[in-house]
Amino acid sequence: MDRKKMAAASAAVMTYIKTQEEAACFASSLDQTSGSASELLTPLPAACINTWGMAGRNDQMQSRSLMQMGIFK
Repeated sequence: MDRKKMAAASAAVMTYIKTQEEAACFASSLDQTSGSASELLTPLPAACINTWGMAGRNDQMQSRSLMQMGIFK
């Protein structure tokens, strides 16, 4: 596939995904704001922790600090 076509296709997919996420977020905020006063006082569910993302970020930070110390010469 041509590089320009591939770039255009990936940009279109990313834009579509972003649009869908924004729409879901907007719909979620509408659902939370509509309701009685007692529903507004209930606590929100706890956020889910992305353990794979945290582990990957820690690995990146550790390898960068090793490079800065000059371990990989």
